[in-house]
Amino acid sequence: MKDIILGRRSIRKYTNEKISNETLENMLNDALRAPSSRNLQPVRLFVIESQTAREKLRPILMGNQLQLDTASHIILVTADIRKYDDAYIIFDRSVERGMMPVEIRNRNLESFKKLEIDPNDISYLNSLHLDGGLFSMNFMLVARTYGYDTCPIGGFNKKLIHEALGIDSRYAPVLLISVGKADESGYESVRLSAKEVTKFID
Repeated sequence: MKDIILGRRSIRKYTNEKISNETLENMLNDALRAPSSRNLQPVRLFVIESQTAREKLRPILMGNQLQLDTASHIILVTADIRKYDDAYIIFDRSVERGMMPVEIRNRNLESFKKLEIDPNDISYLNSLHLDGGLFSMNFMLVARTYGYDTCPIGGFNKKLIHEALGIDSRYAPVLLISVGKADESGYESVRLSAKEVTKFID
């Protein structure tokens, strides 16, 4: 695992090897084991593969054209602003599999009904982005275990992406991730040490 982590690079150029849908689904399933606030799993994914879809994305990218042209897939990571609407799906399955008492399920779902969600609230959006970020890092490491590499792409117009790709505005864009078989070694980069960035509190 240490080699997976320390060997990760942001790869911008990929070979023409295509990742099969089955393999990609397995990778995503593994990455979806990432933690999320209250286990509500708000991450929703949109996969860009066809040339038609790539051309829809191209005008709103800020650079990153090489990844768009060569990656096997580009994945748009979003978080569902209305994540509480689907909470019953997760909790019902948890009850069915003996992972959660039905009383806890009922209490949680009842508490969600009392929440007043403001989709423009910065703290709420930040929590969604955190969950999306946890998934994204997980996916980038999972991809390496399958022999593929990635590049996180934050340079795109988040205000235009819903219209460009035809997706519902309930899905808050977090990140684009290119994935494929690396056709370059990527760049090594300096990291600050733990001693430099860590303080133990007495």
